[in-house]
Formats: sequence, structure tokens, C-alpha cells
Amino acid sequence: MIDAAGRLQRSLLVAAGVISLGLAVAGAILPGLPTTPFVLLAAGCFAKSSPRMHAWLLANRWLGPMVRDWESHRSLPLKVKWLATTMMLVMVTLSAWHLSARPWLAAVVVGSGLLGAWVVWRIPTRR
Repeated sequence: MIDAAGRLQRSLLVAAGVISLGLAVAGAILPGLPTTPFVLLAAGCFAKSSPRMHAWLLANRWLGPMVRDWESHRSLPLKVKWLATTMMLVMVTLSAWHLSARPWLAAVVVGSGLLGAWVVWRIPTRR
């Protein structure tokens, strides 16, 4: 029997997974909002809280392949790292240029982009 704390944790993880999945869908439509990290976050939340939702995500036609690839290799191909970094560079540059009237906000965007690139390059590389 699951206690109240376990039910609360499970519910919070399911909610976080659903929110992450919503952000992933938004990222597929909106430029500059990533899709893959939110899908992987949702998969992690569902893996710990809802085997049924995790299985649905794995079987999904569009999202399943990236989740299965991550779960089996826990690494990114070099080509994907370069693609992600290049796309971030373009979006961060455009955003910082657009926000040039607010230097502090442009600096936050640039700092966030650098943090994102650092995270991508810390993930193990698969050749």
C-alpha cells in the first residue's frame, strides 16, 4: 500500500511530466523553445511515477524514438550536439540583438545560451 507521501510524490511527478510534455509540444511550434529536453524530462518523470504513461510515450510515433534512443544509449551523437549548439547560437544571437535596448536582459539571454551549450556538451558523445 502506498502512503500519502508516496501518492503525493507520484502525483507531482505525473504533473511535472504532463507540464514538460506540454512545453515539448509548444517547443515543436515556437522557435527558440527546445522540444527534446522537455520530452526527456517527461519520460523521466513518467518512468518514476506512471508506467502506463511512460509506455505510451515510448510507443508514440513522434516522441518515442528520441526517448528510446536516450534510454538505450544515454548519449548524443556528435552531429546532434553541433546541430543543437548551432540552433542555440542563432536564436540567442537574434534574441540578444532584439533585446539590445535592455543590455541586462540581453546578458541573461546570452548567459542562458552559454549554460545550455555547456549542458549539451557535458552529455556523453556517441560516434
